[in-house]
Amino acid sequence: VPSNDPGRPATLEMTGVRLSKLMAQRGMCSRREADRLIERGHVLVDGQAVTRLGTRIDPLSEITVDPVAQANQQALLTVLLNKPPGVVSNQPEKEYREAVSLITRANWSGASAHEGRPPPEHRTLHVAGRLDIDSSGLLVLTQDGRIARQLIGPESKVEKEYAVRVEGDLPQNTLSQLNGNMNLDGRRLKPVEVARTGEQTLRFVLIEGRKRQIRRMCDLVGLPIVSLTRVRIGQVRLGGLRRGQWRYLRAGEHF
Repeated sequence: VPSNDPGRPATLEMTGVRLSKLMAQRGMCSRREADRLIERGHVLVDGQAVTRLGTRIDPLSEITVDPVAQANQQALLTVLLNKPPGVVSNQPEKEYREAVSLITRANWSGASAHEGRPPPEHRTLHVAGRLDIDSSGLLVLTQDGRIARQLIGPESKVEKEYAVRVEGDLPQNTLSQLNGNMNLDGRRLKPVEVARTGEQTLRFVLIEGRKRQIRRMCDLVGLPIVSLTRVRIGQVRLGGLRRGQWRYLRAGEHF
């Protein structure tokens, strides 16, 4: 029962959880989307419609979303792009293309009829987890706030895997340093897994994405990077996407 119910104890205003926050925690949508659904009367708490923003509820309450609103959420698009070097993830810079500009019919890899037609080029897509201009590989662009929160929200635990080619020798103590408790900007990094995959290649697996994190880690140990490619986000791999190509996130695929 929502906390604005006059029959509910007033203490729920202090002990309850904001409805939008609880919806985000349960993976139903982002907090921003939850607010929109609440304002439009699409959210029911224990069978009662809630329309007031900021409403606090019992954390064990049942939350449901109107089926029409759910269908609208399911229609939100998510695409995967193999971003080439020299393309910015977002915030276009002079003389450099923005990643979303590559989401065109000409660059679509979805030849299978079951994937439907490519989205109109004017549809708004937002990057969920940037790649710097010099890096390439798997980039997610989505209209779905739930996916964005899953990938880049403060509580995200989704792994990101990178293939990195470096110059020079790769002594064991360098690998130990990269796998150790490194700090950036005065803050300790979350655990990082770094393994050697070839004479001059490394695999990085991390669950956070500080700005240019891998490049800065390698700078700290004196290891020049030749190329950096993101090959996996959670359970979704880059696969056979060629540079500059994109495809839909398929039904049944989950990060």
